[in-house]
Amino acid sequence: MDLRQLEYFVAVAEEQNFTRAAERVHISQSGVSAQIRQLERELGAELFDRAARTTTLTVAGKAALEHARAALAAARALGQAVGEVTDLIRGRLTVGMVVGCTVTPLFDALAAFHRAHPGVEISLLEDNSDRLVDGVRAGTVDLALVGTATATPAGLDALTIISERLVVAVPTGHPLAEQRRIMLRDLLTHPIVCMPPGTGIRTVFDRACAAQGRQPVIALQASAPDAIADLASRGLAVAILSNSMAAHYRDRLVARVIEDVDTPALLALTWQSSRSPAVRELLAHCRRAFGVGVDAGTGDADR
Repeated sequence: MDLRQLEYFVAVAEEQNFTRAAERVHISQSGVSAQIRQLERELGAELFDRAARTTTLTVAGKAALEHARAALAAARALGQAVGEVTDLIRGRLTVGMVVGCTVTPLFDALAAFHRAHPGVEISLLEDNSDRLVDGVRAGTVDLALVGTATATPAGLDALTIISERLVVAVPTGHPLAEQRRIMLRDLLTHPIVCMPPGTGIRTVFDRACAAQGRQPVIALQASAPDAIADLASRGLAVAILSNSMAAHYRDRLVARVIEDVDTPALLALTWQSSRSPAVRELLAHCRRAFGVGVDAGTGDADR
């Protein structure tokens, strides 16, 4: 007994006609008949009543039909599973990463994935968060590490890696460094340096200002935290950063949480729900690399 015989058997049962079944499976009627006869000999029972004008199932045929369908379905599932693995081994992934972001667990996940699936070509793309999210929606980016003001971008799946409050960072001796509590209104008399529009930190900051009807002076913009810190340390403007980002510059900047900006800046992995086997496998490596219940202070939240 083989799958081809079962396929012909199901075709005849459903078409109730050997000629139509032969057309359906694209072989001659005599070929279908011969294979069905062979199947009947192997099973030791006739599967069809051939006496009537319409080909009908015998009692044995009725008993065999659902099992034959199940066997064919199992074979298709097997083929699909192998196909998914083949796609994974030979596939290609485009991974997005927000500009200026250095989160080593992502690199660890990419390295582990590459070791496990060396046949998958990995492309790494840097851009701002909004464009990366658009790329994920459009299918040009498979998985992206983005800064965002919302836990899950609309229409996508997401895994939050870091959730942090915004801080203002200033050099020692700056008037804001002497204040224990900093409110949004305290920043408005100072020029500000921060991330450009389309990044998570900037979105959180702009929304907080709009909610209070405030218009800050954005004097300078930079995508890299190092550039923002350098500009702030030279007294050109006060820096808006996340808590973990500011921690890297504590030797030259004093950071204070902005008390009335409670919406956190998030760093998240995001992908489309109907993801490929390769994306599913990379996500598993990312979850292991970042760990369960990731500490908000272990990386740089964008951006």
